[in-house]
Amino acid sequence: MRVPESFTKKIPWMVSLLFILLFVYAAVSKLLDFENFQVQLAQSPLLSAYAGFLAPSIIIIELLVSLLLVIKSIRLIGLYCSLFLMIGFTAYIYLILNYSDFIPCSCGGVIEKMSWTQHLLFNISFTIFALIAILIVELKKHTEPKRIVLQSSIPTFMVVGIIVGLFLSSEHIIKKENSFIRRFDKHPIRNEKVLDLRVNSYYFAGIANGKIYLGNVTAPSILTTVDTSLSIKKAIELEVDNPKHAFRSIQIMVKAPYFYIYDGNVPVIYRGKLGDSIANIISFEDIYFSQLQVIDSTDFVFRAQSSNTKTQVLGALRLNRNPKVSLSNTLLEKQVDGMFDTDGQLLQDNSSGKFVYVYTYRNQVLVMDSELNLSQKLHTIDTISQAQIQVQLLADGVHKMNRPPFEVNKKSTVHNGVLFNESNLMGRFESPNIWREASIIDMYCIDRQEYLGSFYVQNRGKYKMSQMLASNNFLFVLSGNELIRYHFAQSVTQHFENRRSRKPDLKE
Repeated sequence: MRVPESFTKKIPWMVSLLFILLFVYAAVSKLLDFENFQVQLAQSPLLSAYAGFLAPSIIIIELLVSLLLVIKSIRLIGLYCSLFLMIGFTAYIYLILNYSDFIPCSCGGVIEKMSWTQHLLFNISFTIFALIAILIVELKKHTEPKRIVLQSSIPTFMVVGIIVGLFLSSEHIIKKENSFIRRFDKHPIRNEKVLDLRVNSYYFAGIANGKIYLGNVTAPSILTTVDTSLSIKKAIELEVDNPKHAFRSIQIMVKAPYFYIYDGNVPVIYRGKLGDSIANIISFEDIYFSQLQVIDSTDFVFRAQSSNTKTQVLGALRLNRNPKVSLSNTLLEKQVDGMFDTDGQLLQDNSSGKFVYVYTYRNQVLVMDSELNLSQKLHTIDTISQAQIQVQLLADGVHKMNRPPFEVNKKSTVHNGVLFNESNLMGRFESPNIWREASIIDMYCIDRQEYLGSFYVQNRGKYKMSQMLASNNFLFVLSGNELIRYHFAQSVTQHFENRRSRKPDLKE
């Protein structure tokens, strides 16, 4: 069916109106919350060094382009500017989604509620609208197609080149090259078996009695059991005796013979017996917490925010003691703000009962007993001992990072005295291609300062490892919708067996 010519003539104006609404709304939204917009822009891995200049510039450019689109005689220039802006924004989002280790917050008016993928599709749609409007106007002026292509393609390549150049020169990427050298063992793990879980929302809830327990963030009341041979999978729906709480993010943890259900945003902990489906409240209004580990059926170690200092602290909850809660205010050492700089992962070594805290933004590891007495203060092999973050206090009292956080340690697990830590820092002589295709796991003894070696966990297609869990013989990995079992070689398991008799090869 042929489109009426009268309608075709209106398309450039309708597209211009859409861009005017988009740019004016986005610019005014940024202007009204300029401080927050500047902080969000500074969190970008590509633009952090230029945030002070770009924040006002983007607002001015959006308003100027809107003005060009309003005036009929120069509307075509405005459409070209809109096209190049959307191409630049699209290239930026594509790089963030596919090549950046850090995904910053969305910012700017109508896109703030969108995910980054939705924002990418949104920008592509508006890019197409701009192209259609430009073609209609140019063809009406009888402009040669070759000239239209040149006028569109050359600035497009320039815009994309600038965005890619910013990405390649980003401080966040450059800092991954460090002076330390890893020692990679020969074939330390062997891929043995894969189980398709159908969805990618599972997480490790625990391992006990030859079974792996999985929670599911999209089905928080379901506990899934998989035997360690990855041949039998069962799911059970759990129930709590009082579900009338404003839960935000329910977690399940298994430590035989019990399972525990909790959400640290709500001061409630439920406990149930493995094999049953009912969990009862064992702690109510005792603590708010952000991480939890189980000592035994009535005792816990947690991380929380101190109401006095507003910094993160480690503590213990003992239901049969008075007082129930004790805080260890000196364990997590403040370097910048006491919140972001002390972020990390709280782990437990079930074989020894020790607790391990791996800092995210520095090369430090704390090892503690169940009373939270510090037994070891270790470091990973990289050189980042000070958290390289910058934090800004906004007018509403909220703390926000005003540059991309420089992540040192990512995901960790500990078993039988060995810490398995996914590093985010590239050492000397290491191939960038390997880092794109695999996760690098470093091993450390938690009894003393000793680096034991490293190995790769290959990506599964486009998916990197999301979680790992170690046992005596196997490393279990979640990647995408798959659960993979790797068999440890003797070069790894010897550290489980002989770790107490080996001499350290690193000094603190």
